[in-house]
Amino acid sequence: MITVGFAANALGGAGGPLAVLFIAIISAETGKLVSKETKVDILVTPLVTIGMGIFLSWLIAPPLGKAAMWVGNLIMWATELQPFLMGILVSVLVGVALTLPISSAAICAAFGLTGLAGGAAVAGCCAQMIGFAVISFKENKWGGLVSQGIGTSMLQMGNIVKNPRVWIAPILTSAITGPVATCLFKLRMNGAPVSSGMGTCGLVGQIGVYTGWVNDVAEGTKSAITAFDWIGLIMISFVLPAVIAPLIHMGVRKAGWVKDGDLKL
Repeated sequence: MITVGFAANALGGAGGPLAVLFIAIISAETGKLVSKETKVDILVTPLVTIGMGIFLSWLIAPPLGKAAMWVGNLIMWATELQPFLMGILVSVLVGVALTLPISSAAICAAFGLTGLAGGAAVAGCCAQMIGFAVISFKENKWGGLVSQGIGTSMLQMGNIVKNPRVWIAPILTSAITGPVATCLFKLRMNGAPVSSGMGTCGLVGQIGVYTGWVNDVAEGTKSAITAFDWIGLIMISFVLPAVIAPLIHMGVRKAGWVKDGDLKL
């Protein structure tokens, strides 16, 4: 399967992760069909699996990659055209994907999401991670703050399943910080597309934004990295989620939708 994944990613182009997903599933199931059916299973199963994977990589990985990139370009074009509405949409959806047990980073990589749309994606991911880290501080203390704030908000998935209303504050926060990022701070994530879906995880999102600034300056599309750039990045990544999410969560608690212990890891 490592060989299959490598082939699918290499031939899928920038949209490789999407091709890997489909091709890996089909190849694995094909391998299982012949598994333990012959006396030379140790050769047949991997050969059939790899053969199917390479064939599908040649056949469908390029069009899947192109389709993913087309969708990504459409999202980025729409965000440039309607930064407010698309800022909300991209921020909320990518932020939700980050907390769900799927890979927001792979989604952003598959779509090649950069520019203003990438900035909105970073905002949404940060809203989820910092938002959950701060609103659950009472239950989880410093360990929870660190594990969610620079780790992943996916740790809250079990609590979300038990009480989906604990998700209200981070999602609404992302709906606010997304358009602030696109309309006010003009936050662009022009680093590696995968960074758009990482948020504050290992500070990869912030490093991606900074890398994009450096590249833009080197290419002459940006004159310099300004204080306003840094203020925008810090506000969107840390300050606004840490302030807005608790305020919204207070309203949620007063409504009786969330009680003590609902966010305990």
